[in-house]
Amino acid sequence: MVIIGARRGGCVRVARVERGELAEFYLWHLAAPDGVEDLYTGRVDAVLPALAGCFVALGPNLSGFLPDSAGGRGQNIGTYLTVRVTRGPQGGKGPRLAAHPALAPGESPGLLKRGPGPLIALAQAHPGAEIWVDDYELMASLRPALAGRLRHVADGFAPFEDEAAALFEPSAPLPQGARLHITPAPAATLLDIDAAAASAMPPLALNLSLIPALCRQIVLRNLSGALLIDFAGLKSAQRAKLAAPLQAALAFDPLKPRLLGFSHHGFAEITRPRIRPALHEMPPP
Repeated sequence: MVIIGARRGGCVRVARVERGELAEFYLWHLAAPDGVEDLYTGRVDAVLPALAGCFVALGPNLSGFLPDSAGGRGQNIGTYLTVRVTRGPQGGKGPRLAAHPALAPGESPGLLKRGPGPLIALAQAHPGAEIWVDDYELMASLRPALAGRLRHVADGFAPFEDEAAALFEPSAPLPQGARLHITPAPAATLLDIDAAAASAMPPLALNLSLIPALCRQIVLRNLSGALLIDFAGLKSAQRAKLAAPLQAALAFDPLKPRLLGFSHHGFAEITRPRIRPALHEMPPP
């Protein structure tokens, strides 16, 4: 396993490669990071019992939501506290927060410390992985956290350039000539499988063969929240036969999504934790 940081201007493409294939992929915009694990001095501006939490001002133009379950219970308007970003801004909503009582708040709302970013976070999650970086300046900034693990490799990301670029397209090829179409919406993301040239295969066999590649696209694109999968041409009696293989494929996902079942319209319903924004919500590199 190797973790790659490939810099292009102010953006770093971060990839985890396993057995020669992309296993995870993130964008790290150095001047505008996604905010995950940032620490802030916050001021409670609104307490909303109906939402089981409170809104916390983090600066002049930024606020986040602090759930009761993450330290919001019992807070009062005007209280200053230190908070940690547990979910970056996405879907038109601000960050999700958790109280961080170990660090005293400052005198006014504002950033106290940036989070580590996706490259260091991946390195921490996979302590045995070697880290390839193609930029000496980036290596210098990473060395305090990753000393002894960094290696300069100028073209380490080259074999994955085309596949990474394709992740920003709204559709993706699947095995057997099928295609996956991705349609994001604020409440959910629809994943529609088009049998296309594979329509001659029995529908159940076709859909079973597509599940690993489908789940891989979910991970690489970091699709999260509510996911609705419209499998190709299945009768209602056959859908249940997809549940166990789909759950098995989802088990390899680092975020451990859950299959909730199949809706009356035949969609497989999956919930995947929102932490970092999906690729389609980020400016391309």
